[in-house]
Amino acid sequence: MYFQGNRRRGEDGITVVIDFLLSNARLVLGVGGAAMLGIATLAVKRLIERAGRAADDEKVEQKMAESWEELSLVSASPTMIRKGIEGVVMKHVAKAAKQQKADLCQQPQASSLEVQPKPESKSKRLQLCVLSLQERLQQYYHARAALSPQEVQRAQSLALDICAEIQGFLHSRHPDMPLGEMSLGGSLLDDLQVVTADHACLLVPLQLEASLWRLVPGEETLLTHPLHWMVRRINLEYFPRGLSYWDRYLVGGYLSSEAVVNMFNKAVMETVNWPSISSTMDCLVRPVPGGPELRIEIRPENEGDSPHSSDQPLFISMLPLLREGDVVLTAQPELTSPWVNAWHLSLYPWETQRLAQLDTADGGYRRQTLKTLKAVCRLNPALRPLEAAPLANLILHLSDGESDWSESSLDVRFQQCITELIGYLEQGALHSYFKPAVNLLSSLSEDQVDQMGFMLYCAVSEPEILLI
Repeated sequence: MYFQGNRRRGEDGITVVIDFLLSNARLVLGVGGAAMLGIATLAVKRLIERAGRAADDEKVEQKMAESWEELSLVSASPTMIRKGIEGVVMKHVAKAAKQQKADLCQQPQASSLEVQPKPESKSKRLQLCVLSLQERLQQYYHARAALSPQEVQRAQSLALDICAEIQGFLHSRHPDMPLGEMSLGGSLLDDLQVVTADHACLLVPLQLEASLWRLVPGEETLLTHPLHWMVRRINLEYFPRGLSYWDRYLVGGYLSSEAVVNMFNKAVMETVNWPSISSTMDCLVRPVPGGPELRIEIRPENEGDSPHSSDQPLFISMLPLLREGDVVLTAQPELTSPWVNAWHLSLYPWETQRLAQLDTADGGYRRQTLKTLKAVCRLNPALRPLEAAPLANLILHLSDGESDWSESSLDVRFQQCITELIGYLEQGALHSYFKPAVNLLSSLSEDQVDQMGFMLYCAVSEPEILLI
């Protein structure tokens, strides 16, 4: 926050007290209480700034009234945070405001003329404050969130080279394996990746015989989880086991996603001649060991010579999947553990398609808003646990009630997203747009929710702190 250069006597002391309270609030009051105290102290600092610019007592009273209205945020805070805190906050706020008013009334009017800011400092202050939130959002998007076409093209080119190498290897070593055409997918392909082009998905479609396999929705299984589907082997009485290539990965009558991932780990990650591919591509290409994911790292050999984002490593995730109509099931044991037979229902294609349809229909900026929010969360340590899926669903839910997503309303929508997200965190649930039974915030810990709540509550009154 930028303060006036002509602070009057006594103002510095109050500011020090306020800053001390804020800096030690988390120790005394906890994260939630510190959030509320932060909001209140921001209001008091605004009171000081506005009152310092007032020319007479009437304007002082008017500015004070405006600042006190900002304290309504305190009463709008969640009950569990407000309990036992509101009295402490209001006590310090009232004491500081009373002292500040007394000091202002004792100062002669002439003193304000003696400490007028220099033209240079005034011009610097104007440069800092000249941008509106709308302009800052546009500046942040182009400077921090959006990727350059050259960076995207480079990452896609590397990913396609790896795709061609792996597909050629599998066709030569496992010619009987029924696979579809491999392709790229995910945010890099859909122009939704932000900050840096550092990851891509290599989609590996498995081809199943329609008469031998059936995709079972999660609600119809014993797991009863909407996103945990199963793939059942059917018609065994007419087509015994062994007729399908994928019968060798059956576990309890169902195709095991974990067994399929283990097979690709041995067939690709542990078998491919990575040094040979590295020399062909003039990059260091190697599998990433450990964990259930099938990940490949591509690191430019000249990375140490240039600090640019184009020299950052690129990680490619192999994703075995099944398609049937608009249903896409992925083999991701890290999401379906401990169920070895479960396949993950990917909602990403539905969410991405819906956002694109809405923006095409009204020329909206929902996708740009999503990319801005993704960049904010990725670059802010407190908000980093928020992944892309909750943010996309936040915008989809908000689009049901808000029709104006034009460029001129980006600031309003951005602030509304902050407010809505606070509400979802208070409830501890953000339900999926397409699968309402799925809570997209269920993986967050209480400490993570507190950290995010603290940051977002402060951003309600000062949204610019998220765009640093």
